[in-house]
Amino acid sequence: MRIKAMIAGLALVAASAACSGNSGSGGSTTLTLWHNYGTEQNAVATGKLVAAFEASHPKIKIKVVSQPADNYFSLLQAAAVSRRGPDLATMWTGLFTLKYKSYLVNLKGKVPDSALAKIKGLQWTAADFNAGNGPYVMPLENQFYMGFYNTDAFGKAGVAVPKTWDELYAACGKLKKAGYTPLVYGNGGQSIGAQFYPWYDTSYLMAGALTAGQWRGLYDGQVAWNSPQVVGQLTKWAKLKTAGCTNSDVLTKTDNLGDFTKGKAAMIIDGTWDTAKFTDALGTKVASFIPPFSDTPAKGVVEYAGDGFAVTKYSSHQQAALEFVAYLASPEAAKIIDTAGLISDLNGGDTSNPVNRQMLAYAASGGLARYPMLDNVVQQEIVDAGSKLLPSVLAGQMSPADAGKKLADALGQLPAERRGPVYK
Repeated sequence: MRIKAMIAGLALVAASAACSGNSGSGGSTTLTLWHNYGTEQNAVATGKLVAAFEASHPKIKIKVVSQPADNYFSLLQAAAVSRRGPDLATMWTGLFTLKYKSYLVNLKGKVPDSALAKIKGLQWTAADFNAGNGPYVMPLENQFYMGFYNTDAFGKAGVAVPKTWDELYAACGKLKKAGYTPLVYGNGGQSIGAQFYPWYDTSYLMAGALTAGQWRGLYDGQVAWNSPQVVGQLTKWAKLKTAGCTNSDVLTKTDNLGDFTKGKAAMIIDGTWDTAKFTDALGTKVASFIPPFSDTPAKGVVEYAGDGFAVTKYSSHQQAALEFVAYLASPEAAKIIDTAGLISDLNGGDTSNPVNRQMLAYAASGGLARYPMLDNVVQQEIVDAGSKLLPSVLAGQMSPADAGKKLADALGQLPAERRGPVYK
């Protein structure tokens, strides 16, 4: 998942966390859970999970607090300093987890091994992405960055699902002639910032140029951000706008999700947190596709345990909090997650949403390699820099070469230990 963090709000944290860990009446324990989900499907799932957990654990109550997304991690960090934050906290995986692991409980030996064994993707919540080191987060769901398309629009335009750059450019011309915005961009539907967020696309840009194993080179500098592979992909991406594939206001449009759900746009690149929104609006007229950001048909899909819940070290009721994260591995929790329109992270788990099921098949039976989310496995400074630079590339306001150089410079300015052989 995605972040733009600044240290702020210690007083707010102390005030909002004042009841964390208090004992309730009748010998019950009250925990506080913070999340940054806004009103998206993950927030719905969290509320239902808490209600079901409380019903089966009558002596544990959980107060759910929705924190602002744009400085959520700043609030968490300030809370760790004051030791007056939540008992449970939503945490993004990958390098986000590693950055904050000093105030999170390592779940190895704390949550039953049988529960941990049921969950996929634990390596992305462990030191150096090695599950044997023990996870710090219990994933909530199996997430995808994904392309979605309107099957009716494709049918009326007489186009097949594109699988390469050339096929995408050609499809755009036919879709535009049929009266559709081929591929809509904007900042709508995202609680992480006011500007178009480029890392969904960038993940597939880099998957189109590099193997999943080569992505480590973007972290340690073995694959430079201004290398021919990277700049070449950014150049083809920027062509989307000049070729008429996108709306003109890619940086400022706020109702891009609405354009897709209302049938005005034929394609959108988003994530599983919005799948149910699309299927509710379009029914069988929506399907998923791998963003065809490659000269040859895609060989990978972004499938990743993107977020979950962690227990704070300073919680005075860690055992009760650990019971909640263990509950996420139960069949009951998996059903609740599915009902909310998400995909449970249980091994072998299924989903009732047909579009989500289509996504699961890409790697499970379609032979595609699984990639993590790129913004979770490159340094936060690179994510922040890219979030500012890359939208300008798509908008035609910055050259791909300049953006690549600035990203390479940003990586070079980091301490050597944060771009070395161990993920930190």
